[in-house]
Amino acid sequence: MAGLIRSVAAAAFLLSMTSFGFAANKVIIILDASGSMWAQIDGKPKLEIARESLRTVLQSVPADDEIGFMAYGHRTKGSCDDIELIVPPQAGSASAISAAADSMKFLGKTPLTAAVKQAAEALKYTEDKATVVLITDGLETCGGDPCALGKELKESGVDFTADVVGFGLTADEGKQIACLAENTGGKYIQASDEKALQDALVETVAAPAPAPAPAPEPAPS
Repeated sequence: MAGLIRSVAAAAFLLSMTSFGFAANKVIIILDASGSMWAQIDGKPKLEIARESLRTVLQSVPADDEIGFMAYGHRTKGSCDDIELIVPPQAGSASAISAAADSMKFLGKTPLTAAVKQAAEALKYTEDKATVVLITDGLETCGGDPCALGKELKESGVDFTADVVGFGLTADEGKQIACLAENTGGKYIQASDEKALQDALVETVAAPAPAPAPAPEPAPS
């Protein structure tokens, strides 16, 4: 009887680990739509590079991943409140995200700290595993403290991670924003051109969900 109970328990554990291990990723991509995205890299505006990179990489996202899209600086010049969740996290959102990025304007400031906080809240980071991927070509310009926010979100979240892609940032600028990722256990990736940006998005957005942990061997009966 004891052996049967152990076998049933092991099977239940395996089922639960499989369910959680293969759970779809839930991610919000935040795109910097500040005016500085008009600057060029290799003769092409950064905003065009970002649009094309998103379109390309989103085609390889696993079908059941729930991807959302947020932007800041895309509606109002000089506003620190111009943050919008344009596409809520959902499966099959690639086309909607690409269309949103293709049609938006790039003209505002860089309230990146507040944007990451809003994205975390939209993902219910205190209840569920949540990941934010920030693509920014500049530093905070609205008085926020991204380093402190990273610590706060990590401490209060269930399993929160922020990955940061510094697009066209210098090494010194990157050091000032990398703490947001590092304080949550995430990655800071420096992207200096179109290929590097696509590679960074593949690594942060299109990466497959981790495999489930192996189930324990049932005890001998």
